[in-house]
Amino acid sequence: MSRVRVHNFAISLDGYGAGAEQSLEAPFGHAGGRLMQWFMGTPTFRAMQGASGGSEGVDAAFASRWATGIGAEIMGRNKFGPQRGEWPDDGWQGWWDDDPPFHTPVFVLTHHPRPPLEMKGGTTFHFIDATPEEALAQAREAAGDDDVRIGGGVETVREFLAADLVDHLHVVVVPIVLGRGERLWDGLEGLEERFDIEAVASPSGVTHLTFSRRAA
Repeated sequence: MSRVRVHNFAISLDGYGAGAEQSLEAPFGHAGGRLMQWFMGTPTFRAMQGASGGSEGVDAAFASRWATGIGAEIMGRNKFGPQRGEWPDDGWQGWWDDDPPFHTPVFVLTHHPRPPLEMKGGTTFHFIDATPEEALAQAREAAGDDDVRIGGGVETVREFLAADLVDHLHVVVVPIVLGRGERLWDGLEGLEERFDIEAVASPSGVTHLTFSRRAA
Protein backbone atom coordinates (compact mmCIF):
# COMPACT_ATOMS: atom_id res chain seq x y z
CA MET A 1 0.00 0.00 0.00
CA SER A 2 1.15 3.54 -0.70
CA ARG A 3 2.61 5.57 2.16
CA VAL A 4 1.30 8.82 3.64
CA ARG A 5 4.04 11.45 3.93
CA VAL A 6 4.56 14.93 5.35
CA HIS A 7 7.59 16.95 4.18
CA ASN A 8 9.24 20.28 4.97
CA PHE A 9 6.77 21.10 7.74
CA ALA A 10 8.33 23.88 9.81
CA ILE A 11 7.51 24.67 13.44
CA SER A 12 8.92 27.06 16.02
CA LEU A 13 10.73 25.98 19.18
CA ASP A 14 7.41 26.24 21.02
CA GLY A 15 5.64 24.08 18.43
CA TYR A 16 3.76 26.60 16.29
CA GLY A 17 3.45 25.83 12.56
CA ALA A 18 1.76 29.15 11.81
CA GLY A 19 1.52 32.43 13.64
CA ALA A 20 -1.56 34.31 14.77
CA GLU A 21 -3.56 36.71 12.59
CA GLN A 22 -3.18 34.88 9.28
CA SER A 23 -4.52 36.81 6.29
CA LEU A 24 -4.12 37.31 2.55
CA GLU A 25 -1.21 39.63 3.22
CA ALA A 26 0.31 37.38 5.92
CA PRO A 27 -0.26 33.67 5.12
CA PHE A 28 1.84 32.61 8.14
CA GLY A 29 0.41 35.30 10.42
CA HIS A 30 2.81 37.19 12.66
CA ALA A 31 5.48 34.55 11.96
CA GLY A 32 6.00 36.14 8.56
CA GLY A 33 8.60 34.30 6.50
CA ARG A 34 10.67 33.19 9.47
CA LEU A 35 9.38 29.61 9.57
CA MET A 36 10.35 28.94 5.95
CA GLN A 37 13.53 31.00 5.65
CA TRP A 38 15.63 27.82 5.71
CA PHE A 39 13.75 26.58 2.60
CA MET A 40 13.88 29.68 0.45
CA GLY A 41 17.48 29.35 -0.69
CA THR A 42 17.21 25.70 -1.71
CA PRO A 43 17.07 24.55 -5.35
CA THR A 44 13.66 23.01 -4.63
CA PHE A 45 12.12 26.35 -3.64
CA ARG A 46 13.85 28.24 -6.45
CA ALA A 47 12.54 25.73 -8.99
CA MET A 48 9.02 26.36 -7.68
CA GLN A 49 9.58 30.03 -8.52
CA GLY A 50 10.84 29.22 -12.02
CA ALA A 51 14.45 30.00 -11.08
CA SER A 52 17.61 27.89 -11.19
CA GLY A 53 20.47 27.45 -8.75
CA GLY A 54 20.26 27.54 -4.98
CA SER A 55 22.32 26.49 -2.00
CA GLU A 56 23.36 22.89 -1.45
CA GLY A 57 23.75 21.05 1.86
CA VAL A 58 21.53 19.56 4.53
CA ASP A 59 18.51 21.80 3.97
CA ALA A 60 18.61 21.26 0.21
CA ALA A 61 18.82 17.50 0.63
CA PHE A 62 15.75 17.34 2.86
CA ALA A 63 13.78 19.84 0.77
CA SER A 64 14.36 17.85 -2.43
CA ARG A 65 12.51 14.79 -1.10
CA TRP A 66 9.22 16.69 -1.21
CA ALA A 67 7.97 15.52 -4.60
CA THR A 68 9.64 12.16 -5.22
CA GLY A 69 7.07 9.37 -5.59
CA ILE A 70 4.04 11.54 -4.77
CA GLY A 71 0.83 10.83 -6.68
CA ALA A 72 -1.66 13.05 -4.82
CA GLU A 73 -1.79 15.66 -2.07
CA ILE A 74 -4.30 16.43 0.68
CA MET A 75 -4.37 19.95 2.11
CA GLY A 76 -6.60 21.97 4.39
CA ARG A 77 -8.63 24.86 3.07
CA ASN A 78 -6.41 27.37 4.86
CA LYS A 79 -3.43 26.25 2.79
CA PHE A 80 -5.39 26.85 -0.41
CA GLY A 81 -6.52 30.34 0.52
CA PRO A 82 -7.51 32.83 3.25
CA GLN A 83 -11.26 32.79 2.59
CA ARG A 84 -13.73 31.51 5.17
CA GLY A 85 -17.32 30.29 4.87
CA GLU A 86 -18.94 30.11 1.44
CA TRP A 87 -16.50 30.62 -1.42
CA PRO A 88 -16.61 34.20 -2.75
CA ASP A 89 -16.80 34.75 -6.49
CA ASP A 90 -13.42 36.48 -6.59
CA GLY A 91 -11.50 34.29 -9.03
CA TRP A 92 -9.10 33.04 -6.35
CA GLN A 93 -7.13 29.99 -7.56
CA GLY A 94 -4.72 29.49 -4.67
CA TRP A 95 -1.53 31.16 -3.47
CA TRP A 96 0.30 29.93 -6.58
CA ASP A 97 0.25 31.00 -10.23
CA ASP A 98 -1.64 29.16 -12.96
CA ASP A 99 0.92 26.30 -12.83
CA PRO A 100 1.03 25.24 -9.13
CA PRO A 101 4.03 23.16 -8.01
CA PHE A 102 2.04 20.01 -7.15
CA HIS A 103 1.49 18.47 -10.64
CA THR A 104 -0.89 15.89 -9.15
CA PRO A 105 -4.50 15.76 -8.00
CA VAL A 106 -4.87 17.84 -4.81
CA PHE A 107 -7.74 17.24 -2.39
CA VAL A 108 -8.70 20.38 -0.45
CA LEU A 109 -10.61 19.70 2.76
CA THR A 110 -13.51 22.12 3.19
CA HIS A 111 -17.03 22.22 4.59
CA HIS A 112 -18.05 23.99 1.38
CA PRO A 113 -17.44 21.64 -1.58
CA ARG A 114 -17.26 23.16 -5.05
CA PRO A 115 -16.46 21.94 -8.60
CA PRO A 116 -12.85 20.89 -9.30
CA LEU A 117 -10.36 23.51 -10.45
CA GLU A 118 -8.05 22.31 -13.22
CA MET A 119 -4.74 24.11 -13.53
CA LYS A 120 -1.72 23.82 -15.79
CA GLY A 121 0.95 21.18 -15.26
CA GLY A 122 -1.34 18.38 -14.13
CA THR A 123 -2.63 19.96 -10.91
CA THR A 124 -6.38 19.66 -10.31
CA PHE A 125 -7.85 20.88 -7.02
CA HIS A 126 -10.77 18.79 -5.72
CA PHE A 127 -12.77 20.46 -2.93
CA ILE A 128 -14.22 17.81 -0.64
CA ASP A 129 -16.03 17.62 2.71
CA ALA A 130 -14.54 14.44 4.16
CA THR A 131 -12.96 12.88 7.22
CA PRO A 132 -9.21 12.16 7.08
CA GLU A 133 -9.96 8.50 6.35
CA GLU A 134 -12.39 9.35 3.54
CA ALA A 135 -10.03 11.91 2.02
CA LEU A 136 -7.14 9.46 2.14
CA ALA A 137 -9.18 6.79 0.36
CA GLN A 138 -9.91 9.23 -2.48
CA ALA A 139 -6.31 10.42 -2.65
CA ARG A 140 -4.94 6.88 -2.70
CA GLU A 141 -7.25 5.97 -5.58
CA ALA A 142 -5.99 9.00 -7.51
CA ALA A 143 -2.33 8.34 -6.64
CA GLY A 144 -2.26 4.74 -7.86
CA ASP A 145 0.96 3.11 -6.73
CA ASP A 146 2.49 6.41 -5.61
CA ASP A 147 2.44 7.96 -2.15
CA VAL A 148 0.06 10.58 -0.75
CA ARG A 149 1.44 13.79 0.71
CA ILE A 150 -0.30 15.69 3.52
CA GLY A 151 0.59 19.25 2.66
CA GLY A 152 -0.74 21.19 5.64
CA GLY A 153 -1.72 23.39 7.24
CA VAL A 154 -1.23 22.72 10.92
CA GLU A 155 -4.74 21.49 11.72
CA THR A 156 -4.75 19.09 8.77
CA VAL A 157 -1.39 17.52 9.67
CA ARG A 158 -2.48 17.24 13.30
CA GLU A 159 -5.76 15.53 12.34
CA PHE A 160 -3.98 12.94 10.20
CA LEU A 161 -1.46 12.28 12.98
CA ALA A 162 -4.27 11.93 15.53
CA ALA A 163 -5.98 9.41 13.24
CA ASP A 164 -2.68 7.46 12.97
CA LEU A 165 -2.63 7.79 9.18
CA VAL A 166 0.90 9.19 8.69
CA ASP A 167 3.80 6.89 7.81
CA HIS A 168 6.57 9.47 7.33
CA LEU A 169 6.76 12.88 9.01
CA HIS A 170 9.51 15.43 8.33
CA VAL A 171 9.40 18.33 10.80
CA VAL A 172 11.83 21.25 10.66
CA VAL A 173 12.36 22.90 14.05
CA VAL A 174 13.23 26.56 13.50
CA PRO A 175 15.01 28.41 16.35
CA ILE A 176 12.36 31.07 16.92
CA VAL A 177 9.69 31.46 19.62
CA LEU A 178 6.28 32.55 18.33
CA GLY A 179 4.22 32.39 21.52
CA ARG A 180 0.88 32.20 19.72
CA GLY A 181 -0.71 30.80 16.60
CA GLU A 182 -1.45 27.20 15.60
CA ARG A 183 0.43 24.49 17.52
CA LEU A 184 1.21 21.15 15.90
CA TRP A 185 1.60 18.87 18.92
CA ASP A 186 -1.57 19.65 20.88
CA GLY A 187 -3.52 16.45 21.66
CA LEU A 188 -0.77 14.16 20.34
CA GLU A 189 0.71 12.92 23.62
CA GLY A 190 2.71 9.72 23.12
CA LEU A 191 3.06 10.24 19.36
CA GLU A 192 6.74 9.29 19.51
CA GLU A 193 5.85 5.70 20.48
CA ARG A 194 4.65 5.00 16.93
CA PHE A 195 7.81 6.12 15.15
CA ASP A 196 11.56 5.76 14.87
CA ILE A 197 12.94 9.29 15.10
CA GLU A 198 16.15 10.77 13.70
CA ALA A 199 17.47 14.30 14.14
CA VAL A 200 19.88 16.12 11.83
CA ALA A 201 21.18 19.60 12.65
CA SER A 202 21.78 22.06 9.83
CA PRO A 203 24.31 24.91 9.70
CA SER A 204 21.34 27.19 9.01
CA GLY A 205 20.26 26.65 12.64
CA VAL A 206 17.25 24.44 12.00
CA THR A 207 16.93 20.80 13.08
CA HIS A 208 15.37 18.25 10.75
CA LEU A 209 13.33 15.62 12.62
CA THR A 210 12.26 12.54 10.67
CA PHE A 211 9.53 10.29 12.09
CA SER A 212 9.30 6.90 10.34
CA ARG A 213 6.51 4.52 11.28
CA ARG A 214 7.79 1.51 13.22
CA ALA A 215 7.26 -1.90 11.68
CA ALA A 216 4.38 -3.81 13.23
